[in-house]
Amino acid sequence: MRIGDIDLGERPVLLAPMEDVTDASFRGICREQGADMVYTEFIPAEGLIRDAKKAYAKLKTSDDEAPIGIQIYGSDPDAMVEAARMADHADQIVGGHGCDVIDINFGCPVSKIAARGAGSGMMRDPDKMVMITKRIVEAVGKPVTVKTRLGWDDKSKIIVELAERLQDCGIQALTVHGRTRCQMYKGEADWTLIGEVKRNPRMHIPIIGNGDIDSAAKAKDAFDRYGVDGIMVARASFGRPWIFKEIKHLLQTGEELPSPGVRDRVELAKRHFRLSVELKGVPVGVYEMRRHLSCYFKGLPDFKETRMRLVTENNPDEVLNILDYIAEKWGATPIYESTGVYGV
Repeated sequence: MRIGDIDLGERPVLLAPMEDVTDASFRGICREQGADMVYTEFIPAEGLIRDAKKAYAKLKTSDDEAPIGIQIYGSDPDAMVEAARMADHADQIVGGHGCDVIDINFGCPVSKIAARGAGSGMMRDPDKMVMITKRIVEAVGKPVTVKTRLGWDDKSKIIVELAERLQDCGIQALTVHGRTRCQMYKGEADWTLIGEVKRNPRMHIPIIGNGDIDSAAKAKDAFDRYGVDGIMVARASFGRPWIFKEIKHLLQTGEELPSPGVRDRVELAKRHFRLSVELKGVPVGVYEMRRHLSCYFKGLPDFKETRMRLVTENNPDEVLNILDYIAEKWGATPIYESTGVYGV
């Protein structure tokens, strides 16, 4: 699969952009664990053009993360175009690697975003969505991609026609999440329309499927049944960045890769934690690791008290001590995964 000049190989697996999740430390770990491409957190267009410190910080990427997409969202066309230009030249603005792809967020269902007509709120105004996309493609030099949903609700699943219109704007890949905006993250993702977009003979850009990919088996099934060019993993990567390695192993060998045991998880969690603190300092780097640390050890018996210590401790050295304690106490304990694979 190619996005512009970027060759991601056959059946690539990508890390989805997620607010307060896909920061630099997590992106680096996921790339190390087999993700073929990663994306920044959502960056508000208006925040960028107002020089908002938090928005600017999200532009910074490193060579270790490449290839990487910078994702922007907003509802004002002029702000979106200017933000895209800034993303296009992020390396000159904030240093670092910059971006390889500019991704437009037309998929986020969160009310505070969608209610303002941004993210998946744009599904109610497809003409505006197409206009913004076309203007961005014409304004930047990097490949432009779009991430969106099936439609606003069950009565307006417009993705098949919309995909053609977005392609005609010049985007070089399209990611489709198999839910409507009104579904949010509830129920099961419907991949049938994603497959219909891919099978449309008028479509020639890569189609990336997203939604409920939480195991290597589901990833393989998505490729085999719906013919997508790539898949994107989101929430299943929380505290489980090795899911990319598991998926790639199954796709390449046809065999399930056992999940890592407790000691391996501890070592990975420690590296992730240290990187977070190095990049963001104390206390932010500690606070923002909590959502990951609470998930690294799911499935361990009698772990509730230790989990509470792990996600409430503010001292970095003490967090590392707790992780060492976990390795010592549960190091030989099997972990049951929802996929049925045990890690020891």
